[in-house]
Amino acid sequence: MDNKELIKKSALNLFYARGYDAVGVQEIVNTAGITKPTLYYYFGSKRGLLENLLQSGYQQLEDEILDAINKSGDLKDVLYRVARTFFDYCSKHQKFYLFMLSLFYLGRENEAYQVVAPLIERHYRMMVKIFEDAAGQLGNMRGRQELFAVGFTGVLNHHILTVNYSLKEGETFHISNETTYEIVHQFLHGIYT
Repeated sequence: MDNKELIKKSALNLFYARGYDAVGVQEIVNTAGITKPTLYYYFGSKRGLLENLLQSGYQQLEDEILDAINKSGDLKDVLYRVARTFFDYCSKHQKFYLFMLSLFYLGRENEAYQVVAPLIERHYRMMVKIFEDAAGQLGNMRGRQELFAVGFTGVLNHHILTVNYSLKEGETFHISNETTYEIVHQFLHGIYT
């Protein structure tokens, strides 16, 4: 593993364990076994490190979601593929996803929130487009595509958080295909079906 990846891995482990604000540059470089000038060479600052870490991790998730969206099928098929993509990504990149998700809830003036905010906006627009593209199946959206996008994303994140919360040391994150189907079905039809 090269120094750049070693720094990112060390930072992610520390940020995940204690939060971005609680971790200093010296602790990151000590954990990575490198010097401060090496970190500054690759990232310029702690914020630059966070930007690189989030952008590279989120770009992979976004690419996978776009691939799921762009395959043919009705809304149910698209939502199933998107949900499956989220769950599979979280399974492979659990620390990254949970750390990134934690940043969504910081105060707007927090440096880490400012770094993640453009990614939140990109994600939101991508999810809204799913429902805009399904207007033919859903009828007149009347602006509800934004509510559907937030609701669906919230349902997925809630399941991710709930499953992760119940994991014991050494257990890995997993949501089955059957449960994924049930989540999508429940979202599309509500609790009264």
